[in-house]
Amino acid sequence: MFRSGAFVADHITPTTAEQVQPNGVDLTLDAVFEQREPGRIGREGKEIGDRQPRHADPTGDEAETDDGDTYYLPPGGYVVRYAETVAIPEEHVGFIYPRSSLLRNSCMLNTAVWDAGYEGKGEGLLQVHHDIEIERGARIAQIVFADADHETTYDGSYQKENL
Repeated sequence: MFRSGAFVADHITPTTAEQVQPNGVDLTLDAVFEQREPGRIGREGKEIGDRQPRHADPTGDEAETDDGDTYYLPPGGYVVRYAETVAIPEEHVGFIYPRSSLLRNSCMLNTAVWDAGYEGKGEGLLQVHHDIEIERGARIAQIVFADADHETTYDGSYQKENL
């Protein structure tokens, strides 16, 4: 069973009343990155490829903006970091879905399962199929929690990421 938005909000910081939805909490954009170097996923470990922050002004120039609050994103794949710290409680699992505003603007957000015990400012893969401007702080995703049985809690390499 999925939990209420109010329950989810108790495990997300910071949140505003506007972010709390009936069945989850909206996550906002903190930063956008482009992966510039290859990564590697092997049988005994992984390496994340080098990433560069992406900041561009609304004219489409690739130059940094003065305030860094608006991202102009042409088609491509980008790693997005959420602004909120998420703490998945025991006996739960988290799922993140794109907000419909992204879908209606030809964008898709891909994420993975968020295990019980995870804590951090997570990331997702934003696929952009048509140019878009997204402001820092814009609501781009919704996290929901579902009841889940588990033997242990998350203690992997992404624990406390971006904190």
